[in-house]
Amino acid sequence: MTRRLLERVPTGNPDWTPHPKSMPIGRLAMHIATLPGLITACLQTPEFDLAAYQPPDLTLHSREHLLSTFDRTVSDARLALAPATEQQLAYPWRLRIGDRLLFESSRALTVNHSCIGHLIHHRAQLGTYLRALDLPVPGVYGPSADDRKSPGQSAPDPGTTAPATTAAPATTAKGQTP
Repeated sequence: MTRRLLERVPTGNPDWTPHPKSMPIGRLAMHIATLPGLITACLQTPEFDLAAYQPPDLTLHSREHLLSTFDRTVSDARLALAPATEQQLAYPWRLRIGDRLLFESSRALTVNHSCIGHLIHHRAQLGTYLRALDLPVPGVYGPSADDRKSPGQSAPDPGTTAPATTAAPATTAKGQTP
């Protein structure tokens, strides 16, 4: 599901945002592509210290780079998860910033909530970006409106560029442009 969504990300304008306060589409897509790495970190380390964290480069260079990054992080996560036992998944895992403990939970709960839940959240966010760009959104929990096409009609091409604008025009509560 996630890969199908990433395949539709336009690469021609990675700085496009649906709103000035939103993350640019290229950065969001790369963030999603690297998130499976959290699963690997959770399963292979007893804790994660944000004070020592060096974030990955989230620059969207190309669709190939985006997809290969996602494929690599998913493969690494699967390799880390495959041998995990119930006992290992029950082991506590901590998130901290230096000496400040943010939370401690079992690895199983951390993977489910903080890793997979985080990925799902941003995947949905990216779907709204694609919709705002009038690009086809793949079905995630079944067919999307774009998957249901009329007979003889092909689905729209996701294209390779986003509009040059950085935000959609503001609208009122009734959907009218002020």
